[in-house]
Order: sequence, then C-alpha cells, then structure tokens
Amino acid sequence: MSETITMDYYHIWADLKQSNRDLEFAANLDRYLGVLKERGLIADFQLTRRKLGFGPSNLGEFHVTIATENLEQLDRAFQQIRPREGEVEGLHAAVYSAVTNLTTALYRDFPDR
Repeated sequence: MSETITMDYYHIWADLKQSNRDLEFAANLDRYLGVLKERGLIADFQLTRRKLGFGPSNLGEFHVTIATENLEQLDRAFQQIRPREGEVEGLHAAVYSAVTNLTTALYRDFPDR
C-alpha cells in the first residue's frame, strides 16, 4: 500500500497592472517559483488564467497555486524573501511589482492523513 502525502496549497489570485505584459509576468513567475522548487522550498506550482470571464468578480484574472509538503516548507520559502535582498528577492520583486488586487488563501488536502 502506498503512502498518501497530504499537501498544503497556497493560492494567490491577482490581476496584472499592465495586462499587455502577461507573457513577461508568466516568465518571471516561472523563474521565481522555479528557483524555490529547485531549492526544495516548494513542491510544485501552477499558473492558470481565467477564461471567458468565468469566475468570481472579486478574484483576479490570474491564479497561482503553490504546493508544499507541509507548513514548515512554506515558511522556509517565505523566509527566502523576508530579508528583501539577494537573488530570490529580485525574482520575487519582478512578480510582485506586476500585480494588483491580490487575494490569498491556504488550503490542505482533506481528509488529513
């Protein structure tokens, strides 16, 4: 019997300040979260975009899902950007400075095992 891993999911919804820079935003996000994944600070990530206007009006057009194996892993990822200096902060700034109307949530697989 294989062991089921319970994951935590940090969700981010946002709009872009400049919608014509969508591909640049996607590339910057991939670089930023890719570094966190390479360093073992997150398990995985995904970027999705609302289609055809479907979705709650209070959530942004873009949705980022960051998967972590536990809250400690997520906290270690946050620790990388907290000093506001260095390579990771530069990658984070390129993403964060491009968005507005930010909404976040934290979910966990259910039932917990």
